[in-house]
Amino acid sequence: MTGIELAIVAFALMLLAIFLRLPIGLAMGLTGFFGIWYMMGRPSVTLSQLKTLSYDTFSSYSLSIVPLFLLMGQFATKSGMSGALFNAASDWLGHRKGGVAMAAVGACAGFGAVCGSSLATASTMGQVALPEMRKRGYSDALSTGVLAAGGTLGILIPPSVILVIYAILTEQNIVKMFIAALVPGILAALGYMLTVAVMVRINPDSATTAERVPYTERFKTLLSIWPVVVIFGLVMGGIAGDWNWSKVGVQALFTPTEGAAVGAVATGLYGVMTGGLTWKGFLDSVLATAQSTAMIFFIVLGAQIFNSFLAFTQAPQMLAEWVTAQGYAPLLVLTLMLIAYLVFGCVMDSLSMILLTIPIFYPIIEVLDFGLTPEEAGIWFGILALIVVEVGLITPPVGMNLFIINSMARDIPMSATYRGVAPFVLSDLIRVVVLVAFPGITLWLVGVLF
Repeated sequence: MTGIELAIVAFALMLLAIFLRLPIGLAMGLTGFFGIWYMMGRPSVTLSQLKTLSYDTFSSYSLSIVPLFLLMGQFATKSGMSGALFNAASDWLGHRKGGVAMAAVGACAGFGAVCGSSLATASTMGQVALPEMRKRGYSDALSTGVLAAGGTLGILIPPSVILVIYAILTEQNIVKMFIAALVPGILAALGYMLTVAVMVRINPDSATTAERVPYTERFKTLLSIWPVVVIFGLVMGGIAGDWNWSKVGVQALFTPTEGAAVGAVATGLYGVMTGGLTWKGFLDSVLATAQSTAMIFFIVLGAQIFNSFLAFTQAPQMLAEWVTAQGYAPLLVLTLMLIAYLVFGCVMDSLSMILLTIPIFYPIIEVLDFGLTPEEAGIWFGILALIVVEVGLITPPVGMNLFIINSMARDIPMSATYRGVAPFVLSDLIRVVVLVAFPGITLWLVGVLF
């Protein structure tokens, strides 16, 4: 059996194990372990590798950014930022038809700027916005659909844990990945708002309008969201801003890891000052961060073992050479990859998809000619992959955001949530087509700053 044939069989067995509900990190780790055992004829190679692999993986300075951003998101959830964001957006947009749903999208975007997790964004904003929309007569489908879709902005608008993992896997600059995600993230929020506007015009009974709030009151509510603006500006400005013009290149105030630490401390201090973050809330935040970090790191370790197996088989390199030899159009190959993400998204979570596919897809992207530099192609593909992965969070049967939002209103049929989120999935697909056709949209801001 050749290396690529063995890799295909192992990949199929791993997917079968995942479908049988074996934890994804364990499925990847066991597949890699037994795969290397089969190739080498003995288990000692992997066992020897495990002595250093675990330490080398978990002691990575780059990975330390993950728990810090997770802690920042936990503090943001406990500190009451979500309510202030939603109220401010509702005061400015609520008088429009479907304005409260648009406000929910805007609040999700703002919360995503200090959270970095789609599940946390959907859960937190759902608790704030879902009761309000139902009270104002919004249809069940629109109410749940817009919040499930808005929650995906948590991983697209930086800081984003998934982007950090992608950058580490592909050796991309984390700061450039964050900067590249800004414009697509803004386009996503605007696209969702436009989708709401179209939906309420097609079905006027699905939404209502609120009384127009005077501008004096609107500007007062803007003052309540200053912490979000300050913290986002501090983190992103500190890691991407040029703080020393006398030197060539961007002289950042601090590294991404330091920026994550500053963001976590700033968010925690705000929560303490406002009284939203109690001692119990602090302990709960630390515990939840530890649990999420352990889960992520376990999946990362499993992926490292599986990637070691792939390196033994040489399958990614052989596959890249085969694709190049066939002469397929680069855009065709890219399209097939994005479709694969859509299919995987129906049964897998976003982190697992990235860890599972990037070691296979990225070597192919590196050898294809998109008219971009290797670094630009890596950044562009990372943002495209992230967007398509985020679509997986709102597509059945395993759309995690759908289950989170639906669990908050168990009297709403899941079919209504599926129906409500469908137009937002279409909005995402249109955005992917635009970003594939015009890579400059993704890379423009990176070029301006770097």
